[in-house]
This record gives sequence, structure tokens and C-alpha cells, in this order.
Amino acid sequence: MQRQHDRKATRSRDQFTEQEKQSRINHSKQSAGRHEVQSWTTATKQSLCLVWQRVRVQLLLSMPFLAAVVWYCRRLYGFLAQLLKGWSNYLQRKLLRNLSVLAEVDLLGYSAREWKGDTNRAKHMREAYEELFRSCHVKYLRQVRKDNYCALRAVLFQIFSQGIPFPSWMKERDILKLPEKLLYSQGCNWIQQYSFGPERYTGPNAFSKLRKCMETLKTSWAEISATKNHEERGYMSNAIFSDESKEHKLYEAIKFIMLYEVVEAYERIKNREQPTHNVFRFVLARDSSSDPLSFMMNHLNSIGDSLCLDQVELILLGYVLEVKIRVYRLHRFNTEEFQVNYPSEYRREWNEISLLTEDDHYYHIPLFRT
Repeated sequence: MQRQHDRKATRSRDQFTEQEKQSRINHSKQSAGRHEVQSWTTATKQSLCLVWQRVRVQLLLSMPFLAAVVWYCRRLYGFLAQLLKGWSNYLQRKLLRNLSVLAEVDLLGYSAREWKGDTNRAKHMREAYEELFRSCHVKYLRQVRKDNYCALRAVLFQIFSQGIPFPSWMKERDILKLPEKLLYSQGCNWIQQYSFGPERYTGPNAFSKLRKCMETLKTSWAEISATKNHEERGYMSNAIFSDESKEHKLYEAIKFIMLYEVVEAYERIKNREQPTHNVFRFVLARDSSSDPLSFMMNHLNSIGDSLCLDQVELILLGYVLEVKIRVYRLHRFNTEEFQVNYPSEYRREWNEISLLTEDDHYYHIPLFRT
């Protein structure tokens, strides 16, 4: 019994010793693991600290450069902003300067600005504008550049902006062939003396220049009359009438068409035939335009340069373009000539456009509102 007890005690001590050894081994392993973790953490921290020190040094060294870059970018941004603003203002000024028909303004406001003071003329003109506003329902106007193309500009701008189609006779003929027909078929070699408004050019190149003018008129008119949207036509009209070179070609084409019609009427009268309209008798009855050549030399060549359209030529213009031109002549207020139609004889199907003048030289465009 004693031996069995000793063996059990020995076995228990051995088991305890074995467990203690295993516990120590496990503790050693855990200590080693913690040490490895601590060593890895320490190494990582040391590495990060080393990296940060290097980065901080680089940042400190590059701060002046970064500050210079930021300063340069701000200056560049400010410069580009100023440049863009200046360019925008330049384009606006250029467009405003080139736009020969300005945006609508209030009629009475315009009258008050233009006709200040207590002179008889100023009072007369303000009364005329008030009559337009009250009785004729003219609420606004569009100012037209005051040069010697003024009447042609005011008429043609309305034709384009309203989408008025070609006159009936233009639909039947090719207007591009009119210069050729006049020069070669009717032997009018004198058209080489044709002047193009401010460009007082004469010579053999007149024919090719006239052809280009006719092409510009036909193309522009066809394109804009085919545009049904009113706002889009307005944009197109503004674009055309802000291009000085292009709009001058249009006016010269209209002038040449007027000349062509006078030539044809003159030939009819020479052949003892009746002209198509009484306006040609008025044109050819003047001493200064008794034939087509004198009409061109004394009247048409100066239009756009030193002269505007006179009343006889406004009648001719209305007939040629098949529009009734109603003119409000403010300096004739309180007389029968306050409202005049050019021509006075017109067909019912013709479209009507309106002009406003203070002196029979320069014209603006009245706008109606009910």
C-alpha cells in the first residue's frame, strides 16, 4: 500500500513537473511573440519617423517653391481673368459699334432724351412723338446708323427681319444675270463708271463687283426668307447688319436693281410704250436724271457716299421691292404730309414696312404695340 501511494505521489509530481514545463514553454512562446510584435511595432514606428523626418525636410525645403507656384498661379489666374474680361468688353464694343440697327428703345424715352429744352422745334418734335405713341400705337423704335445708306438699311432690315419673300418679278428672273444682260445685251458699257458708295471705284472690274453684290443679296435673302422662326430671323438679321462689308454689298445690289429697272423703263418710253409705273416718269422727268446714265452718275453713285435716297427714289425703291413704305415724317407733324406712302400706288398684296424720320435724310424703324 505504501509503495502504491509512493508511485502515485511520484506520478503526480512528474505530471506537475511536466505541466510546469509546458506552462513555461507556453509563457516563453508568448513572451517571444510579444517581443516580436513589440520589435515590429518599434521598427515600424522608427521607419515612419525616419520617413516623416525626410518628408518634413523635403517639405521645408520645397515650401518656398510651393509658395512661389501658388503666387504664380494666382497671378496667372488674375491675368487671364482680366484678359478675358477685356476681350469680352472689346467684343461687346465692337459688336455694338458694328451693329448698324440697334436694339429697340422706348419711344417717349428716346424723344425726351433727344429733344430736351423749350425751343419751338423741340416742343414740336416731342408732340409729334407723343402723337405717334397715342394715335399710331408706336411704342418703341430701333435706331439706324446715320450714314448715307440709312434709308436702304432701314428698309432692307425690315424686309429681312419680317421674312418678306422675293418680289414676284425676282422669282421669274435670275437677278445674277442682270449685270451681264445690261452690259452685253443692252450695250450699256457706261456701267463701268458705277461707284460703290464710299468706295468710289470705276473701271472694268465694276461688272465682277456687281455680280458679287447680286450673289450676296440673292443668297442672304433666300436664306433668311426661308427661316420661319421669328427669333432666329432676328439673330440672322443682326449678324448680317453687323458685317459692314456684307451689308454694303446688299445696298449696292439694290441700287443696281433700281438702275436696271430705270433702263428698262427708259427703253419702253423710247419705243413709245407706257412704262410699268408712273414712278419712272418722275425719275426721268428730272433734269439731273433724264436718262439712265445721268440717273446713275448724278444720283445712284452718290448714295452711300455723299447723298441719301430722296423721296422719288424711295418711291422707286418701294416699287422695285414690292413693298409699301409708310414714312412718318415728324417734321411735318400737323400737316397732310405727316404720314406718306411710297409709292402711293401699290398693290394690296404688297407687304408694308414703316420708317420714321425727323428730317427726310435719316430714318429709324418704328415698332408697333397694341
